[in-house]
Amino acid sequence: MYRRIKPALFRLDAEDAHHLTLRALGAASRVPAWPEAARRLNSAGGHRLSQTLWGRPFASPVGLAAGLDKNGEAVPAFSALGFGFLEVGTVTPLAQPGNERPRLFRLPEDAALINRMGFNNGGAEALRARLAALPARPAPVWVNIGKNKATPNERAVEDYRACVRALFEVADGFVVNVSSPNTPGLRALQAAGDLADLVRAVLDEVESARVRTARRAPPVLVKLAPDLHPGDFEASVGGVVEAGANGLIVSNTTLGRDGLTHGHRVQTGGLSGRPLTTRSTALVRDAYRLTRGRVPIVGVGGVFTPEDAYAKLRAGASLVEVYTALIYEGPGLVARLNRGLSRLLERDGLRNVAEAVGVDA
Repeated sequence: MYRRIKPALFRLDAEDAHHLTLRALGAASRVPAWPEAARRLNSAGGHRLSQTLWGRPFASPVGLAAGLDKNGEAVPAFSALGFGFLEVGTVTPLAQPGNERPRLFRLPEDAALINRMGFNNGGAEALRARLAALPARPAPVWVNIGKNKATPNERAVEDYRACVRALFEVADGFVVNVSSPNTPGLRALQAAGDLADLVRAVLDEVESARVRTARRAPPVLVKLAPDLHPGDFEASVGGVVEAGANGLIVSNTTLGRDGLTHGHRVQTGGLSGRPLTTRSTALVRDAYRLTRGRVPIVGVGGVFTPEDAYAKLRAGASLVEVYTALIYEGPGLVARLNRGLSRLLERDGLRNVAEAVGVDA
């Protein structure tokens, strides 16, 4: 079905097509019994794909990356596709419109997207209300948090704390986003010392909320950019792990444009998709070696096939995320990844996905 409607969607402006699709998924989320029935159909992958991380079960290592469902509008529908977890956001304390349009561009020949959205979202309180109203949550929902554009870097920690306070009771995990290229000055927070201080502040807020609510503390992960100098990447990884972060997401979009052919390559913003496949896998391997496997790593960037996902797992990722491939391949991608990963594990004589993590690192 997606192959039939994709040409029509791709004739629309990329962001208009995105909102149209999200509205359709939101409507599907409200159809009684459909999400659970579809999830049973799409979760094919068997026991080999299940694992426990941070004391929580994950039925599949394949997750939805942040940015596609910024406001948590279609969580049941995305869960129904067979994802093992979902990452919503980026959310900021206050609602903000983001950058001016056009701000999302397809590069079909390169199997890539360029976006300069700028953390457009409805704000933390709106997301809290939407997640709290969900009747069920078949897969963990992480919340990617950031600072408002108007907040200076010296006060950024206040915005991250505010997001934790607002969303603690509805988040199954927090992702500290300091690596988007589309909020001025944000990436400066990746400097090892500043980032470690920010992580400690977020963890402190999580602990305060845990004591206040008696609710289990969700893991806190940090998302890094692929454009850091190797020395800076090593320092940032070391800093966040020593500060107590529970995991890493490697990596965000890139400012690089090497090898692109489409005319949209001149657009400013973060590049995602196929051009990041090799680079992000190499960074996962680097992060795994630097951390010695002490914290789980989520590999993201250019995952289009089961082999792409498997390479990231073998490089050291415990989980992987997709976004751009979903735009190009359609909703059936997730089930294909699950089935393909299960076959690859069986081929290599591995009983469980956890046995594949880091074997090539």
